[in-house]
Amino acid sequence: MLLYAVIAIDLFALGADLNMRALLGNLATATAQEAKRADALYELAAGLQGSILIATAVVFIIWFHRSRVNAEHYTRDVCTLGRGWAIGGWFVPIGNLWLPYRVAKETWQASAQSAPDGSWRTVPLAPVRAWWTLRVGSLAVSRLGAVLYTKHTKDELPDGLRQALSVIALSELLDIVAAVLAILFVRKLTRMQKLPAVPYAAPQTGPQL
Repeated sequence: MLLYAVIAIDLFALGADLNMRALLGNLATATAQEAKRADALYELAAGLQGSILIATAVVFIIWFHRSRVNAEHYTRDVCTLGRGWAIGGWFVPIGNLWLPYRVAKETWQASAQSAPDGSWRTVPLAPVRAWWTLRVGSLAVSRLGAVLYTKHTKDELPDGLRQALSVIALSELLDIVAAVLAILFVRKLTRMQKLPAVPYAAPQTGPQL
């Protein structure tokens, strides 16, 4: 539900971005009331995004850690990172660009070994890769947009601000797609882990008699 809320608020923020961009393109005819309304919408969108980000991050990381713990009921050979990285990986500077993905990939692969007969079920990694690629891409574009917006705000260049808002709007679109892919990832992984778990057994090192 929180990821759906992220999508809804991102759509609202996208509208606020485009509204502000249109206003900057028509400063000669824009009224003071329209300018105040555009600023208010933009600030409201930013506030809502910050609030939903915190709430979603907390709940998602809790779920992410529990899913990693659950993966150990299926196999321990795939999970090379300790379960603590399902939480700590998000807070490591620079490392948070790939550590959570590695945990997600290993959890996904381990959970695929839940066939009733204990056989390995091949589950494509494409959903995990697509979600993480879009997430990192949206963060990078958002950061670029914020830098451009700050720079051109100081310079008071309307054309530069419009360019920055275009980049920010692109980051909103990428974040929406990333949230959709995150929903698919959560649902698929949850379904895999709801299947009966085959008790983990360490591989035999000697011949069977």
